[in-house]
Amino acid sequence: MSAPITVTVETQSILSINNIYLLIGFVVMFLVVKTLQDKGHPKRLTTALFWFLFGSVFLFGDLSIELLGESLTYQWVGISVLCIALLAGLGKVSMGSYDVPSEQELNSRAQRIGNHLFIPAVMIPVVTVVCTLLLSDINIANIYLFDQKHVTLAALTLACGVALLAGWKLTSGSPLLALGESRRLVDSIGWAAILPQMLAMLGGVFIVAQTGTAIQDLVTLFISPDNRFMLVVLYCTGMALFTMIMGNAFAAFPVMTAGIAVPFLIQGHGASPAPLVAIGMYSGYCGTLMTPMAANFNIVPAALLDLKDKYQVIKVQIPTALTLLAINILLMYGVIFND
Repeated sequence: MSAPITVTVETQSILSINNIYLLIGFVVMFLVVKTLQDKGHPKRLTTALFWFLFGSVFLFGDLSIELLGESLTYQWVGISVLCIALLAGLGKVSMGSYDVPSEQELNSRAQRIGNHLFIPAVMIPVVTVVCTLLLSDINIANIYLFDQKHVTLAALTLACGVALLAGWKLTSGSPLLALGESRRLVDSIGWAAILPQMLAMLGGVFIVAQTGTAIQDLVTLFISPDNRFMLVVLYCTGMALFTMIMGNAFAAFPVMTAGIAVPFLIQGHGASPAPLVAIGMYSGYCGTLMTPMAANFNIVPAALLDLKDKYQVIKVQIPTALTLLAINILLMYGVIFND
C-alpha cells in the first residue's frame, strides 16, 4: 500500500510579506525622490544612490527573480550590499536640508498636544499584540488578513498604519508631512538604520560557513558536556559577547544556538526549546546594551540627544545589562529542563 500524498496548499493573505516588502520599497523610493529634489543637500547624489540600492531590493527583488532567476538576483543583491557598505564607509551619506518648524511653533504644538503625543507610539505594540493573539486566523474565502508565515510582522505593519492614522488625527498633519519627517529622521540616523538587517543576514552567512559546528567542537575542549550549569553560562554569556562583537543579537543567535544550545542543552540535557532560545535571545539583547556596534540603539540616540559623550548611553546601560544577564543565567538553569 502506497503512502498517502500530502498536498501543501499555499494560503493567500492581504498583508503578505511580499506586500510589506513592496510598501517598504515605495517608502524608501519616496525618500530617494525627495533627496534628489533637495538642491541644498551636500551629498545629494550619493545619499540618493545609497537609499535607492537599499529600497530596490525590497521593490524589485521578486521581479528580478522572475526575470533574471535566483542566481543573478543573488549576485545583484550582493553587489548592491557591497556598494551600500562602500558608500557608508566613505562617508558619502549625510543629512540634507529640511523644512523644520521654528522653536516657537514647536513649543506651541507641544503645549497643545501634551502627553497625548505618546498615544501613537504606545498603539504600535498594543495593536501588534492584539492582532497577533486575536486576529491571526481571520479569513474570508480562505484569504487571510495576515500572512500566516509572518503573522507578527504583518500585525506590526497594520499597527504602524493605525498609529500613523492616529498621529494624523492628533497633529492635524498629512501623509506627505509624515513621509517628509520620516526622511529627516532616517537621514539623522543615516547608514545605521539598515545595520540590523545587514547583521541579521550575517548570521545566516555564519550558519552556511558552519561556524556553529566549530564552536561546538571548541566547547568540548574546555567544558564537559555533563556540566549543565557551565553550558548555560557559556550560552548566555556567549550570546551577549558575540552580540557585542556583531552589534546585533540576530547575528549571534543562529551561531550560538547551533553551536551550544541545540547539541548540548536541548539534545544533551533535554531543555525545552522555546523558553531556552527565548532566554538566549534575551541574553543577546543584554550585549546589545553594552556595545557601540549596536549604533542604531546606542550611538544614534546619543547623537540625536546632542550628548557630549557619545558612549554615555552605553555607560548608563551597563549595570542593567549585567544584572539582566545574571538573572537570565539563573532563570535558564532553573526552569527550562524537563528533569
